[in-house]
Amino acid sequence: MANEFINAAIPPGEFIQDELDERGWTQEDLARVIGKHAPGLNLIITGKRAVTLETAQLLAAAFGTSPDFWLNLETAYQVAKATGPTTDIQQRAKLFEYAPVKEMEKRGWIRETTHTSDLFAELCKFFRVADLNEPPPLSMAARQSVSESSLTSPQVAWCYRALQLAQSVKAEAFSREKLRAALPELKAFARYPQSAREVPRFLASCGVRVVAIEHLQKTKIDGAALWADSVTPIIALSLRYGRMDYFWHTLEHEIDHVLNDGPVMIDVDLSTQNVSEWAVDTIVEQRANSNAAHALIEREVLDSFIARVRPFYSKERINQFANRLKIHPSIIVGQLQHRGEVGWQANREMLADIRKPFLAGVIADGFGIIPKAR
Repeated sequence: MANEFINAAIPPGEFIQDELDERGWTQEDLARVIGKHAPGLNLIITGKRAVTLETAQLLAAAFGTSPDFWLNLETAYQVAKATGPTTDIQQRAKLFEYAPVKEMEKRGWIRETTHTSDLFAELCKFFRVADLNEPPPLSMAARQSVSESSLTSPQVAWCYRALQLAQSVKAEAFSREKLRAALPELKAFARYPQSAREVPRFLASCGVRVVAIEHLQKTKIDGAALWADSVTPIIALSLRYGRMDYFWHTLEHEIDHVLNDGPVMIDVDLSTQNVSEWAVDTIVEQRANSNAAHALIEREVLDSFIARVRPFYSKERINQFANRLKIHPSIIVGQLQHRGEVGWQANREMLADIRKPFLAGVIADGFGIIPKAR
């Protein structure tokens, strides 16, 4: 991108010199041929004097070309010289297409800059690339389930911020076996909203680095399973919906990706329960959704509760069921809403907000938190 819009301003004099070199002539020889003084011709050849209509006619006669050839070269040269500021604007516009510059500056991800070259350098540093001609690569492992080309620039930037924050998370070596074995214990943190602050530490003990990044405008990202390298998984959550049931569904969804998929997985608008349009393998997303939905409440157990209680889902019965399972009532209400057993407005007072407790225990960006120095 650094050279993508730069036009080569080549003076006609370079073409004149090529013609001289081809014929073995000197500037003095050409001056004698066209009847001009050598010093004046030298100014044209060095680009210090423009080719006029008269000169174009003389050069055309000497070299067997047309006057238009030389006049067009002169016009192109003058236009190229005059487009310096325009070229800079084009390059800056391209950088603003490449990344959500305004939001990144506002969030402290990159420095505010005046010069295009400085902005170019800031974006190279942020995306960890030497050049911006190619889309920034996201670390992939095993099977590719999402391609960078299908992501918007704000989504890619959000993912890279997650990779940056994850570098500050201390974690044990990752082990799928250890993570699978720890899932029943993880369920215990779903009983109280305050316990969410312990989730990042718990998952770090299994080798999974958890970070929270407020989503950028129009990204609608709920979460992502990323890999810093082939052995370092990262779960990034946006907390776009602060409800406890959404938090646990998204978290379990990303854990399923970490356990079963490996590559970058970007989950957009999980609240709709629709397969993400960014997912190449819809079966993968359906599996992750299903496993996440039943991670805290086994399907058969929820089916039994629905069969016994439908359609009278009173707060008392929901609380009793939640106490028996040792999970928060939010999880049950969310499941009932998802299944269409109750409306989206039903029992909303039972839906606890988890943002504050979770943010107390995780490295985060946004949410009113002053960003850490890069």
